[in-house]
Amino acid sequence: MAQPIRVLITDDHFIIREGLRLILETSGDIEVVGEASDGSAALRLAAENQPDVVLMDLRMPRMDGRTAIKHLQQDFPQVPIVIVTTFNEDDLMLHGLQAGANGFLLKDTPSDKLLVTIYAAARGETLLQPEVMSRLVAFTQSPAHKQVSQEPSPLSARELETLRAVASGETNKGIALQMGISERTVKAYLTSVYNKLGVDSRAAAIAVAAQKSWLSP
Repeated sequence: MAQPIRVLITDDHFIIREGLRLILETSGDIEVVGEASDGSAALRLAAENQPDVVLMDLRMPRMDGRTAIKHLQQDFPQVPIVIVTTFNEDDLMLHGLQAGANGFLLKDTPSDKLLVTIYAAARGETLLQPEVMSRLVAFTQSPAHKQVSQEPSPLSARELETLRAVASGETNKGIALQMGISERTVKAYLTSVYNKLGVDSRAAAIAVAAQKSWLSP
């Protein structure tokens, strides 16, 4: 029998933590190994319990989620982080993804999508739900955002096409079929994207591209 996925929940609202715990523990293959009410407690519990995935709220007292993500990435770079929030905080979401989070979910996300995202994170994959990407693109296309963020992209046309396909939720195989290239070439394009943007994950690359308004054709 496979080992359960060990999850640390971080949120300053008790009722949210309890709700998440109930959903996760009834799945049968996820174990909640800790609950933190702020970022500093999350760092301590991560060190004590060695979770496989961390669920992270953004707005919390003492140490917020964005700061906690940065510390977790430094101390536990192998542990994937999924942002979970109720707030309409697209700018904070972008910064959280760029800091190293592997995904983003709203707290009203259906339980099946929550579980799918956790499973993907535990496998080391980045999974952003289509509705999240729609929010990102809509946010980055707002006149106020474009006015302060638009700048030329250092990516080639094919690299940018690849990143936009990633942002739309396509797998490497799907991107290869869509672009008429091999999966190895897709991986090469993504490696080049990461190097040019100074990131090491799909989520961070998407966050940078979104901040610079590069996701729309």
